[in-house]
Amino acid sequence: MPTQDPIAVAHTPLEDAQGLGMGVLLCGLGITLLSHLGFMTGQTAGIALILSYVTGFSFGWVFFAINIPFYWLAQKRLGWEFTLKSLACVTGLSLVTEWMPQGLTIESLNPLLGVVLFGSVTGLGLLAVFRHKGSLGGIGVVALIVQDRTGFRAGYVQLAVDVCIFSVALALYDLRVVLYSLLGAVVLNGVIAFNHRRDRYIAP
Repeated sequence: MPTQDPIAVAHTPLEDAQGLGMGVLLCGLGITLLSHLGFMTGQTAGIALILSYVTGFSFGWVFFAINIPFYWLAQKRLGWEFTLKSLACVTGLSLVTEWMPQGLTIESLNPLLGVVLFGSVTGLGLLAVFRHKGSLGGIGVVALIVQDRTGFRAGYVQLAVDVCIFSVALALYDLRVVLYSLLGAVVLNGVIAFNHRRDRYIAP
């Protein structure tokens, strides 16, 4: 008797909420670890971290604000479902990064371990978000569009952008900070590049 291919079954709204929620929580944990160390990252989150350090505004509010222009691109290219889920994820991450430091006290964290943990948990969080047709906005939207149109993996697109961001950061930050931050970005984008493939996951 034939069986239904499980990857052809759409996610239910509850499954989407669970997947997106867990993804946002993991990304929030990663950003909290990175912020504690005083390091930066790439993509829109990296820009938000830099602006929050420079201006004194919280990461959550800056991250939410700079993602606003990307919603138009997301709606035009990827549709309303993706756009609304991305808006929910960006809003959720903004709130989580505001709340998490109040409930998580870090007394000591080795920088090397910290950036590897950041890259790993944030990469897993982004995988969950992507798997449920969402994003954290910004460059992630562009990377997913490139992957869908060309097949060039989103992780490699994001890594290329990160190289540009960190090249500029060399003029602004201590070399130690940039190198540790770059390692975290490499781990994060490696997780995405090795595990997120459009030909492997086709479920809505």
